[in-house]
Amino acid sequence: MLNLERLRTLDALARHGSVSGAADGLHVTTSAVSQQMAKLEREVGQPLLAKSGRGVRLTDAGRLLADHAARIISQVELAQADVEAQRGCAVGELRIGAFPTAMRGLLPRALGALRVDHPELRVSVREREPEASLAAVVRGDLDLALAIDWHNKRMPVPAELTRVHLLDDGVDIAVPVDHPLAGVADAGATDAAARISLADFAADDWISWNEGQFCHEWLMTTLRGLGVEPRIAHIAEEHHTQLAFVEAGLGVCVTPRLGRGPVPAGVRLLPACDTVRRHVYAVWRADAGRRPSVRAAVEALSASAAAEADTR
Repeated sequence: MLNLERLRTLDALARHGSVSGAADGLHVTTSAVSQQMAKLEREVGQPLLAKSGRGVRLTDAGRLLADHAARIISQVELAQADVEAQRGCAVGELRIGAFPTAMRGLLPRALGALRVDHPELRVSVREREPEASLAAVVRGDLDLALAIDWHNKRMPVPAELTRVHLLDDGVDIAVPVDHPLAGVADAGATDAAARISLADFAADDWISWNEGQFCHEWLMTTLRGLGVEPRIAHIAEEHHTQLAFVEAGLGVCVTPRLGRGPVPAGVRLLPACDTVRRHVYAVWRADAGRRPSVRAAVEALSASAAAEADTR
């Protein structure tokens, strides 16, 4: 009899391509992965892994069994979803991945509501960039993800995933208090929004996100589309770090409104053009849509997003 948890380990190895990747995806140690694979090899009576340089690869038998494991796990997940749907209650475990500003701006209210309304539902949350969360949902490492794209840069969503729009998130340009355009902040949001463009900061140094991140690529694409070659002076992942650099006069940055904390006294926020905004989505596997836990989470997130919009 093949052990389901060991098949999950094999499936994770096949999807991630390494012991360390499988361990991260399963949230266990690399030693635990190795032990599970050793037991599975004894169960099937032949090697499933072979050394390949510093890592490992699946043998022919390993690839064959991994294909079966993926189908078995998919059927088990469908069975769990059907049983949960039959019961009609949001129960069990739900794994959510979210980007940092959604972690602060949407999830606390949503998770609080889920705890009250569905006390038998165990929700675990992991902070991840949108691309990583979507990939984890596809692999089955997460049940639901919060993702973003921009008005002029869409994030591709795999065909097997379903998404629902939660919120449009406006952004501001953060500048030092002595910046030539800082006075625009006193003109009022409506007037400012009509005339502040990212092109107005062609001569400024920029503080951006990590290279390769979706938002960094958006900033580069947007500025170049306006005929501006970006002058990226500093890279900082966290928005509060970016704002600290702005206050020190080291550049300007784009700062989303969702999940924004206190703004330093030496920073002025200039509303960007109305067209410059992020779109926030909840994303899940299409075959998981029947699960009451997924539906409950999406409802709670939608309510949280509506409450957030009402505060603006």
